[in-house]
Amino acid sequence: MPEFKTEIRVTWVDTDAAGIVHFSNHFRFFERAEEDLLRRIGLSYSLIRSKYGIGIPKVEAHCKYLAPLKHDDIIQVSVLVDDIKEKTFKEEFRAINIAGDILAAEGYIVCVALSIETGRSIPLPLDIVTKLKAFSKS
Repeated sequence: MPEFKTEIRVTWVDTDAAGIVHFSNHFRFFERAEEDLLRRIGLSYSLIRSKYGIGIPKVEAHCKYLAPLKHDDIIQVSVLVDDIKEKTFKEEFRAINIAGDILAAEGYIVCVALSIETGRSIPLPLDIVTKLKAFSKS
């Protein structure tokens, strides 16, 4: 089960008044890891939009918070693609605080292929599916 992993440093703007990462920013970390994964497989949101005429909006998101993160922590975010279907796929994420190897959060996001022209869901292009499978559970 090949996971994609990337490192992200927690910035001041990611934290709240208590000095810990605001819960909503975990999704920003997940999305940054997703973008790094797409780059690794030769894709990007702009390329997907221009070449295929589709967007990849998120239609479901979940995060379980397990340990606080603070300013300047370095986290390793791993992404594993799961449940690739005709029009959707799911990405599972784990954020580990490298100092102490502590699992800080885990979650998932469900994405759908959406036609820019019609605004309706459409089948994922085969070459995108093939590239995503490089980091897939199955």
